[in-house]
Amino acid sequence: MRYSVSLSSPKLTLAYKGFGKEGVEISGGEAQKIALARALYKDAPFIVLDDPTAALDPVSEYEVCSRFNSIAGDRTAIYIRHRLASCRFCDKIAVFHEGQIVQTGRHEDLVAIETGKYHELWTAQVQYYTA
Repeated sequence: MRYSVSLSSPKLTLAYKGFGKEGVEISGGEAQKIALARALYKDAPFIVLDDPTAALDPVSEYEVCSRFNSIAGDRTAIYIRHRLASCRFCDKIAVFHEGQIVQTGRHEDLVAIETGKYHELWTAQVQYYTA
């Protein structure tokens, strides 16, 4: 159930408008932050996050990505991404193409292989960030 407890009142407050007219409207980024916090709060030894910053603004995305290793701690984390700039902090990257793993490695190594899929995708994305 998606309820939050208000510390100033003993009654329960609906967290989302979809659960009742008393609920609050939240943005996609706020919903994503809540989902990320819930995933990390469970303290499971294994975490799978599917594009956990897609709805966040650039500053929030940077904060999550730059702190992700310390947030995840010693847990194994699979971090599914489509924007490759946020993969730079990962220990190991697996590149999928047509349902198959076609490359694995670190960002620096993969981007250096000019004939590789990672380099192709990186080049396609980075062109929009350089002047």
